[in-house]
Amino acid sequence: MHADELIVLLGGVALILWLVWYFFLAGRAAVVAAPTSSPTSMPAGKVAIPVTGMTCAACSARIQRVLEKTPGVQDASVNLMSGEAMVAFDGEQTDPQALVEVIRGTGYGAELRRPEVSSLDEQVAQDAAQGAAYRTVRQKAVVSLVVALLGMLLSMPVMAAHARHAGIAGGGVALDPFMQWSHRVLDPALAAALPWLYRIDPSVLLLLLLAMTMAMMAWAGREFYTQAWRAFRHHAADMNTLIAVGTGAAFGYSLLATVWPGFFVSRGLAPDVYYEAVLFIVALILVGNTFEARAKGQTSRALRGLVDLQPREARVLRDGAELDVPVEQVMTGDLVLVRPGERVPVDGIIVSGRSALDESMLTGESLPVERSTGDRVIGGTINRTGAFRFEATDLGDASVLAQIVRLMRDAQGARAPIQRLADRISAIFVPVVLALAVVTFVAWYLLAPTASGMRAFAAAVTVLIIACPCAMGLAVPTAVMVASGKGAQAGVLVKGGGALERAAGIDTVILDKTGTVTVGRPTVTDLVLREGTPHSAERVLSLVASLESASEHPLGEAIAAHADGEGVPRHEPTEFESITGRGVAGLIDGVRVRVGNARLLTEAGVDLRPLEETLARLASAGRTAMYVALDDDLAAVIAVADPIKPDAAAAVARLQRMGLTVVMLTGDTEATAQAIAREAGIDRVVAGVEPEGKVMEVRRLQASGASVGMVGDGINDAPALAQADVGMAMGTGTDIAAEAADVVLMRGELGAVADTIQLARRTLTIIRQNLFWAFGYNVIGIPIAAGVLYPTTGLLLSPILASAAMAFSSVSVVSNSLRLAQVRLRP
Repeated sequence: MHADELIVLLGGVALILWLVWYFFLAGRAAVVAAPTSSPTSMPAGKVAIPVTGMTCAACSARIQRVLEKTPGVQDASVNLMSGEAMVAFDGEQTDPQALVEVIRGTGYGAELRRPEVSSLDEQVAQDAAQGAAYRTVRQKAVVSLVVALLGMLLSMPVMAAHARHAGIAGGGVALDPFMQWSHRVLDPALAAALPWLYRIDPSVLLLLLLAMTMAMMAWAGREFYTQAWRAFRHHAADMNTLIAVGTGAAFGYSLLATVWPGFFVSRGLAPDVYYEAVLFIVALILVGNTFEARAKGQTSRALRGLVDLQPREARVLRDGAELDVPVEQVMTGDLVLVRPGERVPVDGIIVSGRSALDESMLTGESLPVERSTGDRVIGGTINRTGAFRFEATDLGDASVLAQIVRLMRDAQGARAPIQRLADRISAIFVPVVLALAVVTFVAWYLLAPTASGMRAFAAAVTVLIIACPCAMGLAVPTAVMVASGKGAQAGVLVKGGGALERAAGIDTVILDKTGTVTVGRPTVTDLVLREGTPHSAERVLSLVASLESASEHPLGEAIAAHADGEGVPRHEPTEFESITGRGVAGLIDGVRVRVGNARLLTEAGVDLRPLEETLARLASAGRTAMYVALDDDLAAVIAVADPIKPDAAAAVARLQRMGLTVVMLTGDTEATAQAIAREAGIDRVVAGVEPEGKVMEVRRLQASGASVGMVGDGINDAPALAQADVGMAMGTGTDIAAEAADVVLMRGELGAVADTIQLARRTLTIIRQNLFWAFGYNVIGIPIAAGVLYPTTGLLLSPILASAAMAFSSVSVVSNSLRLAQVRLRP
């Protein structure tokens, strides 16, 4: 072995050892020494901290690693896409401001959210910043790409001159297909088209290339080098480190060849320069960043759509006058006027008027919903028909719209368990790549038959450039963000990637009966007249409703509400008596009315035989049936029940087609439960269980190996929702803070359960595809860049192609995630 080869070998080994010490041992010490706050009396809490300066997965992985090692931190998740750190902490050991200082200690910017700024305003500011960043990187990409193309044209005569002077074709270095094509096709064509270019002194072209490269590195590529230096100061390494080291080495090599060409010529080498490679690397990476920034913006499209729902102004009634004021100036208690076609500006309660409101963007329900006096309206919904006035109640961050935005942002920042592998690899990825680049250089320098120095240098730079930790970091959060937005459009709010991942593995769905399978309120289902009775159905309903309106029993309220809905008049009872355990009786318009069970009417001497079979049939169907007698003559049977939701049977069938076992739990009687189950198409029923019994049933199924999704109303079923692998709370668009649930089904339809599982399964498929391609890209690309194919195929990659491949890898992962936005959830 020659002395210079031994020096290079020893230097390479020393550099590898130094990298290991600097990034692993010294970096570990820096993590352990991370600042913490003094103990406070704050309770345990959770905080979202905006983080600036992150550019790749190695950045987010480092911040997350440091936070997780901080005393008092129970869990930490740093999301590259949303630019936020979600931290659960123990208030006895640390506080949010101390956590901000911990993040700053890693070299990144962090600030706590201002409490006076609502989630809607935060999203507007984030969208504006994201748009400005996109426009900036796009401008730099366009300019640098034009300069890179110009630099390549200027480089062709220089390379040709150096090759002729040294007598070494192509500089003595094997070329990749792109460079071979450029020398074989582009160079002769350019010489024929621009002969004057080849007559310019190569030294002049070199100085021009040097000036162009320095300008682009200082302007377009400035962030790469400043971020890399900042990471280096904090014993860290990220994607910018790879770019800065790769382009810096290529620039330094080219600068040496420009100012001291004799050093290369004296050793039989052409003093080739890599200015065009530096220019193209910077340009292509910026092009990739541009597409990536644009795609990132598309992932939060659903959030922007929610923010855009809130009108900028509201029409309020103050001192008897109608005033148009900015929505921020609406105060609690203000009377707000809404006309047909306008959006509801804030949340409130209708005090006069009625209308049909389009709540589709919030609940996924396509049909307008009737609202009248006493009903709640949600800011951002569209008033379709009538005009109404309402009293403003929940404003700012307390509004439903703001809570949805906050819930979605928190969900997008939550880490899915499947991301842990990518996090672990990202944490050590860049130092490992730096070490591989050194090994590649040493191997080529010692083993290359000719031009070993140039071959070693080109291979090492290519390894640095082609490695891409970004694709691994984007694989999971991009899919979660798009899936969260898609779910919100369908009225499904999923609390994070973990819930999505668990929902994808559900094989058993437990449905609570009341409010989940059924509507959740008693409704008149049947009114059967006795054959030959002289009374009409309208007359019977009017008399029964008039009597029941004096009762406080839920069944009586259901009958009265049904009569109102049918437009049947009601009258004040002259007499009223409630007989416990039997029914009610009274005198209305001179008619003696009795409504109740068989005992009540039998004691009055009423013959029940004509309708006994009818009552038995209705009772067997799970309905509460009652006899109606007018003037002690049997007139009808009226039945009240909590009917199943219109989509229940279709939704259950859809779940079963998806391979899921469907179970219904209820505290109701066995007969009623079985009747509802038959109507909904549910085979397995567990009846007569209290909330504790529901928890035990969930545990029993889990013990048998089932992955359980529990669907309930989010209040009475909270223990079972928390126990299940995935808890899904049915809601109406207002109860969105069901802490026990992982998923909130805002439109309240059973079909949303199937939508959730379908979306989760598709999301997990996309995540696995993303991780496969992200890992596969690096596993395949880095060895090829190092030259593993050269002995058998003679193939080497240039830094230019490596930079293009690196840019493409991140863009492909984000683009694949965006396919989730096109998923068709409804059958």
